Amino acid sequence: MARPFHAAAVRLRRLRRPRSRSAAPAGGLVPAPHPWKRAFGLLAVVVLGAWLGLLVVGSVRTPVGPMDTTMTLRPSLSGGTKINVSPLGALELDSHHAPVRLDVDVDQLDPERSQALVKHPERLSGLQDEVTGDVASGTRELAVRSCVAVVSGATALGLVVYRRPRRALAAGGLALALLAASGLSAYATWNPKSVLEPKFSGLLSSAPSVVGDARSIVTEFDVYQQELARLVTNVTKLYDATSTLPVYQPDPATIRVLHVSDIHLNPAAWHIIGSLVEQYEIDVIIDSGDTMDHGTAAENGFLDPVSDLGAPYVWVRGNHDSKETQAYLKKTRNAHVLDEGGAVDVAGLRIAGTGDPQFTPDRSRPTGGKASEQFAGMRLASALRDQKRAGTPVDIAVAHDPNAARETDGTVPLVLAGHVHHRVNELMPLGTRLKVEGSTGGGGLRAVQNDKPEKVRASVLYLDRTTRHLQAWDEITLGGLGLTTAEVSRHLPEENLKTPSPSPSVPTPSP
Repeated sequence: MARPFHAAAVRLRRLRRPRSRSAAPAGGLVPAPHPWKRAFGLLAVVVLGAWLGLLVVGSVRTPVGPMDTTMTLRPSLSGGTKINVSPLGALELDSHHAPVRLDVDVDQLDPERSQALVKHPERLSGLQDEVTGDVASGTRELAVRSCVAVVSGATALGLVVYRRPRRALAAGGLALALLAASGLSAYATWNPKSVLEPKFSGLLSSAPSVVGDARSIVTEFDVYQQELARLVTNVTKLYDATSTLPVYQPDPATIRVLHVSDIHLNPAAWHIIGSLVEQYEIDVIIDSGDTMDHGTAAENGFLDPVSDLGAPYVWVRGNHDSKETQAYLKKTRNAHVLDEGGAVDVAGLRIAGTGDPQFTPDRSRPTGGKASEQFAGMRLASALRDQKRAGTPVDIAVAHDPNAARETDGTVPLVLAGHVHHRVNELMPLGTRLKVEGSTGGGGLRAVQNDKPEKVRASVLYLDRTTRHLQAWDEITLGGLGLTTAEVSRHLPEENLKTPSPSPSVPTPSP
């Protein structure tokens, strides 16, 4: 019986001897990891590495018609296409079903290509084919770059994790295979009709009511082409008009103030304001309220562009702006919030203002009416008189409602207001000039409810740097929703018309 036992012991030692050369401890056997665990680990490395590769180098900047866009592939469980149009929001298309999603970010409108369309309207007839070709070219470039990105990312991460070139190359190859399989899946499930049923988010959620049914856009594409040509043409004419308009030259004796009001959540207003700031070299922007529509916390993100407008932004609360709106804007860079007669020194001017005492976004709450506004105006006037007695007189006062603004007569040279959605220019009995601005947002998103769209209005005020008195102003009026007109006119105060002035007072409309 000893020999069989001895033979079994020898065989056992032979079985254990190869394992002793490995990293296993000498005291016993270590079972090999389960294959599914190794496969899961490799898959995790591949997916994470591919995602990092796409994130770092997987984007392609490509022109699509007159627009500059950025295309990117992203891992996704549902697939589809997402088009981001900042700051309006996004629209999602159920274009395909695959573990990758195509993100398209519309960065900006190229002015040179847009003007080329204006100068050569015949190109609009081929715009659809041009856009299709641009998208196809961008997609091919994106496919090549994405292959390089996923292979590089997965290989690099595999090398870090496994420290073996063979395993790292296997991870890169598997990443390429997964991307190819995803591409085939997207191609097989491609749905070109998804453009007819987009899903809107953000401020674009009201787009269907603005532009009509998506199918009508496709079936009446020639009509939309004509409207696009008119719109682009008139926008270009507006830029031409503002560049040739006889405005004050930028010199130390001129302070330029852009007065806006009643934006009412219209994102297009930020682009208009930004363009005017650059074109007129604005020193300070004054907003006389109703920037929001309902004053909810969900709307606060709409105010974020204020920090990038290129000029200080002075603001008072309107009856559509809540205290939450005011608190959010207070924390925004570049913004100066005025209330209860508070004053701020900006761009060589001292500006004071007060918020609207009423918050009536939907007229469902009881209000104090005109008496409440007049009382707020009296408090503002008292604060202005206190500032004057303290030796820091205010140059411009701001209130949202004209009823409040009228109470400041005799306490300040110029008072600005809004609320009524039309312009008022009045020299009040005690010498204060009241200027009420129309809606810079064209009535906002509610404009689609009116029989006729409101026009977009803003004014550029020119003040002497020494006296800080109003010397002239330009009224800028753009056609509202569905209109393609633009007008810029120059005006002088009545008292300036009594003496010769180098600036003409004849209004200068553009087509």
